[in-house]
This record gives sequence, structure tokens and C-alpha cells, in this order.
Amino acid sequence: MIDLSHIQKKYDDEASATLALDDVSFKIDPGEFVAIMGPSGSGKSTLLHILSFMDRPTAGAYTFYGKDMSDLSDAELASIRNKDMGFVFQSFNLLARQSVYDNVEIPLMYSDIKIADRKKLVEDAVKAVGLSEKLHVEAGKLSGGQKQRVAIARALVCNPRVIFADEPTGNLDSKSGGQVMNILEDLHAKGHTIVLVTHETYTAGYANRLIRIKDGNVEFDGPTEKSHEHGTFVK
Repeated sequence: MIDLSHIQKKYDDEASATLALDDVSFKIDPGEFVAIMGPSGSGKSTLLHILSFMDRPTAGAYTFYGKDMSDLSDAELASIRNKDMGFVFQSFNLLARQSVYDNVEIPLMYSDIKIADRKKLVEDAVKAVGLSEKLHVEAGKLSGGQKQRVAIARALVCNPRVIFADEPTGNLDSKSGGQVMNILEDLHAKGHTIVLVTHETYTAGYANRLIRIKDGNVEFDGPTEKSHEHGTFVK
């Protein structure tokens, strides 16, 4: 599904050049649950931006389902991002005064899905995260954990090929964070591809595969030990 080959990302300013990613190569197959980890400044956020078409590499090749991304315009990339990718952010990014329904519907407004078909898609996505009773409640009145579950529903509503979760438990207590990760784990079990960016070893333990980034390079790429039941992570 995702194939990165010798990816490099360089940022230039007046004083110097910063190499954020250097010769990064890996593949992600459909149905995988991958955790990307690394310390602050390691390049993991830059990597997420490239994976999700929010930025372009300076060098190297990125193919998504066999299509070379360098050949596409920004508008074409945005269209693929809306249709094939769902996003869950640490800060939720919800419209506080809009209802859960309205927030989850937003990606559909930028799709070619007919208005008449949207209601069921929204309701099904909200049901999948266990918040049907909150469908018409303002997002600002929800708890942090509930807000993140709404964000997951919003990521799901277009039935994307891959869900990118960027530090999804970073603003949550341990109980709410566990609930959010259980939902992501359940979505993976149902066949969704999940790419999780995290600095938390506990959270990474939900994934099946770990890609560890350090100083812009892939330091480790291999299986994780599914040990989150015990609050530990061994790799």
C-alpha cells in the first residue's frame, strides 16, 4: 500500500540546511497496525507529513497503491487524502459549538458522496466508537476521551484505506487513552490499516510493528510484543 524508497527531507533557511529525514525506506501493507516512534526532533512528525501528503520529500520516491505521488498535483494529493486517509490528532481538532454529527460529517462535505447518503454513514461511524447517544450534543460539552472518539469517527466516516493517528492519547488520562487505543485496536481487527505516531511505549504496544526513527533514519523496523495488557512494551 505504502512504499517509501530512499526518502530525504531537507529544510533550508538563510543560515543552514537541516536534514530531517535521510534515506528512509520501508513498506506498509494493507491491514497492518504500525507504530512510528522517536524522540523529539527525530523526524517522526516530518515522516507523518510526507506519508499523509501534507508535505513532499526533497528526494526519493513515494508510491501509494502503486501510484507515484511525485507525478500528482497538490489538488490531486488533497483529493486522495480526503478519500483514502483518515486522521486522528492529539488536539482533537473539533468544532466545539457544533454537534458530534456535524463534526463527523465534515469530511463527507468534501467528498462526492451524495447528501442523502451521509446520514447513515455519520450514524454508523459514531456508533462504531460507542457515542450514538451523544450524536446531537455539542462537541465542546464532551470529555477529552469522548472528543477523541468523535475524532476517530470523523476519520472513519469516508471509509479510508489508512488511518493516521498522531499522538492520539497525548491529551488524555490513562483510562480514556486506553479506551481510545482499544477502539483503534478493534478497527485494526476489522481490517483497517492504522499508522500510529507516538512517543509512549505503552501506546506503541498496541501495534503489531514498530518503526523507530532517530536523527532522521530508521533505527529499528520489526514486530512489537503485544503486551499492553500488562502496561509494558518489550522491543
